[in-house]
Amino acid sequence: MVADVSDMPGADRDEDSGQYSETYPTAEFLDAVADSGGMASTQDVADYVGCSYETAYKKLRALESDGSVTSRKVANARLWQLPDE
Repeated sequence: MVADVSDMPGADRDEDSGQYSETYPTAEFLDAVADSGGMASTQDVADYVGCSYETAYKKLRALESDGSVTSRKVANARLWQLPDE
């Protein structure tokens, strides 16, 4: 029986570099915020990108730490914005 390569660990790696491909590109998270009028909740971003809430939150926090987005807490939600330029 021959195994399907796409089911094997490492199938999402670039053959030349060995680097894993990014499942959810950073640009999608930034587009999610921009396309929602410049302000989006974590759930809005997760729905737009098609990922889990936890994945969206972690990615947005990483983007916040490098200055790509800002956030503020409103009631029980975090709203994400693109920084003013």
